[in-house]
Amino acid sequence: MSASDTSHGAAIEPDPALPPVALTDEQHLEDSRRRRGLKIAIWIGIALLGATGWTMLALARGETVNAIWFVFAGVCTYLIGYRFYSKFIEAKIVRPNDFRATPAEYKANGADYVVTDRRVLYGHHFAAIAGAGPLVGPILAAQWGFLPGTIWIVVGVIVAGAVQDYLVLFFSTRRGGRSLGQMARDQLGRVGGTAAIIATLVIMVIIVAILALVVVNALAESPWGVFSVGLTIPIALFMGVYLRYLRPGRITEISIIGFVLLMIAIVAGGWVAETEWGVALFTLDKVTLAWCVIIYGFIAAVLPVWLLLAPRDYLSTFMKVGVIFLLAAAVIIVMPEVQAPALSEFAFTDTAPVVTGSIFPFLFVTIACGALSGFHALIASGTTPKLVHKERQTRVIGYGGMLMESFVALMALVAAVTLDQGIYYAMNASAAATQGTVQGAVDFVMGLGLAGVDVTAQQLTDMAAAVGEESIVSRTGGAPTLALGLANIMKDLIGGPAMMGFWYHFAIMFEALFILTAVDAGTRVARFMLQDSIGNIIPKFKNNSWRPGVWIATAVMVAAWGSILIMGVTDPLGGINTLFPLFGIANQLLAAIALAIVMAIVAARKNFRYIWVVVAPLALTAVVTITASMYKIFSPKPAIGYWANHFAFKDALAAGETSFGTAEGVAAMEAVVRNTFIQGILSIVFVTLAIVVIITAVLAVLRSRRTTEVIDAEDPELPSRTYAPAGIFATRSEKALERRWAEEQPDILRGGGH
Repeated sequence: MSASDTSHGAAIEPDPALPPVALTDEQHLEDSRRRRGLKIAIWIGIALLGATGWTMLALARGETVNAIWFVFAGVCTYLIGYRFYSKFIEAKIVRPNDFRATPAEYKANGADYVVTDRRVLYGHHFAAIAGAGPLVGPILAAQWGFLPGTIWIVVGVIVAGAVQDYLVLFFSTRRGGRSLGQMARDQLGRVGGTAAIIATLVIMVIIVAILALVVVNALAESPWGVFSVGLTIPIALFMGVYLRYLRPGRITEISIIGFVLLMIAIVAGGWVAETEWGVALFTLDKVTLAWCVIIYGFIAAVLPVWLLLAPRDYLSTFMKVGVIFLLAAAVIIVMPEVQAPALSEFAFTDTAPVVTGSIFPFLFVTIACGALSGFHALIASGTTPKLVHKERQTRVIGYGGMLMESFVALMALVAAVTLDQGIYYAMNASAAATQGTVQGAVDFVMGLGLAGVDVTAQQLTDMAAAVGEESIVSRTGGAPTLALGLANIMKDLIGGPAMMGFWYHFAIMFEALFILTAVDAGTRVARFMLQDSIGNIIPKFKNNSWRPGVWIATAVMVAAWGSILIMGVTDPLGGINTLFPLFGIANQLLAAIALAIVMAIVAARKNFRYIWVVVAPLALTAVVTITASMYKIFSPKPAIGYWANHFAFKDALAAGETSFGTAEGVAAMEAVVRNTFIQGILSIVFVTLAIVVIITAVLAVLRSRRTTEVIDAEDPELPSRTYAPAGIFATRSEKALERRWAEEQPDILRGGGH
């Protein structure tokens, strides 16, 4: 593609006073052909190693499976998927044009639209999408065995999750950074667009509230975590000022400085937690922490993105990626054995002790973010498209960022399946099942009758003492299990048994930092979505530079998720009990909505030959999540169906019962009645809205098929005046062009964020 070619065939005339702003397609192709023979040999080796890993995981029976095969199978598959499938999508569907300016360039306002270095933006995007899901979901899904979760995490991300993230990011970038709901309104019309806007707004509020609640639960009564996570905020502010004013474009410098400061913050947190004043100052209860998170969410959403959000997410990526790769390296060196079976006794029953329900459809909504997540579509049409410098960068950021999250989920699964399975079930069974006691946990686990699973009271007591906890019984939610699994592997690499406590609490703090970055980005995206929605009635709200609109929209969205967060930390059985069961299904229904919108856009571009790339994951997601919704709405079993549970507790109250099931006391029973009513109503609303969007998207595809008119809502094409490489690492030709820019236009190059 020459400088004058675009996807619609219109001409973009370059500025003759500037060096070329991008490489042509021919130059990119020439770079890819260098050392072709060596590259072919390397890819054959990668394919063989990956095939060996999958063979060991899928076919090895009657012998112990080593955890290293998860790393080899996953990494090799990710590399092949990124190199070949994402390039196929780029060539056949996306067709990027780096001679065309992105919204970060032509809408630059210094606050929300800011040209951002691709490496910083990769860190921001990854940190924003990687919340609780890839850590918690795989832990819970380990109850079905290691193989189903591994297949869904690795294969699902290649054909579904990364495809969604990449295409939503690119199409939003082409549309001025519009939100997903607004893209739906532009492409699907009033009915489908309105349904999508309502669905995305409500689901976003619930998702951010749940993420914030997980952070509060992880940091409550933890002075180490509160101090270390809190210190990342001033560090990020310093990084933002450093890149913006002190040393523009010096990414390597600030990366090193930020990493050192982060390590100091982590170590200092341990020191502070051992002092009397540190314990007194940083030991916060859940309500206080909730208000801190609410205030932080508001501030992070209204400050310029370059000042806090982007550098903080980039900073946290060091820790996220570093810890996960350290865990992967430990798995390869230590070679822990897998304790869980490939397929457990609970795979095809609805009486599983951790997540109620059979493997279909509940595996696919339990492991959400690691394979496919609708929340990612909101980030990919929220902050990221307003920061991306060049269209080709959307592949490494969108597709590549999702692959990294999938690897996080895979390592979380490894942490769970390498734990002693007796300990795993003792930790993840509800307090109602174990009575919250060591002996109750032993009786419950042994009562499951699982082959080869044994646990003793001494074993549970010793493990709790090893990690410095009073008890590990019924530490549900996934995060403690991941921390214990990580500590169990890492102690064999560094420090031995004496370091178990350090690694356990380090992992807890790591998880809190991981999730908090999704809260601040989610709040900002929620503000964008509300501004776009109100802007359909009051156009001035669509202007992201209009500060009153920014403050009003932010306040409304923070108040919405903040009120749910406060309920979660004060209601006897509310909060996480009310909302978390909705999280997976709502998240996947949102993914179905995003894929339906993308399908309509691909059809509008007259690209019917390759529309199957979107239709296939959409069909799978729609079938799975609608089926799961039907179970939750109509199942007569109280353990599965919201309404069955609702009426069971309601009838018990009417009969004068003072305790029932897991609820001790009338107040708790009334809370269950109220919570299940909320769950049931929201389930009906979510699945109805998703079906409406999918139907209107199918109708839009049929209209596009019948007409010759291209119905596309892209922004007008404007020529780019800045340069940046397409990938994380510049090719030989890109380095040469970069040197030319440095010589001829050094100020523009630095100002472009490179």
